[in-house]
Amino acid sequence: MSRIGKNPIAIPAGVDVTINEGVVTVKGKLGQLSQEINGIDVKIEEGNVVVSRNSDNKDERAKHGLYRALINNMIVGVSTGFTNELELVGVGYRASNQGQKLDLALGFSHNIVLDIAPEVTLETISEKGKNPIVKLTSYDKQLLGQVTAKIRGFRKPEPYKGKGIKFVGEELRRKAGKSA
Repeated sequence: MSRIGKNPIAIPAGVDVTINEGVVTVKGKLGQLSQEINGIDVKIEEGNVVVSRNSDNKDERAKHGLYRALINNMIVGVSTGFTNELELVGVGYRASNQGQKLDLALGFSHNIVLDIAPEVTLETISEKGKNPIVKLTSYDKQLLGQVTAKIRGFRKPEPYKGKGIKFVGEELRRKAGKSA
């Protein structure tokens, strides 16, 4: 039995979970998410969501923990939400936003302007003497991860000087430069 899949998911107050023909829908104060479930049984028992499988074949064993984690992320997302913070490390690296448009100056010949999905809340923090921070908040963990990866992909942190876009608190593996 999957160690993750067998754990029940507690439904917090203010969250409504419905299961209808293989589609799990979760509604909360922050939004609504739905996920299609194939080959796995999902039931609501005593205020908990229980995920179980019918047989022990390889496909169902793989999906058991996956679907449990997806449903848990949906419940946590609509009740509390998720936040990612990116830090721009480098001389002249700047970030600003007008509404849902993120404007990044990353040392290229032009600024990068990126439209952010409306489900993701965007905030940029620029303090004098500190690296700019881009704060992304959403109730959809999957969409938030995609947007964060897209922004980080413009200038990944490099191992010699540590310049680039990194997560706040991320430890980078630094390499020694060439020895003279």
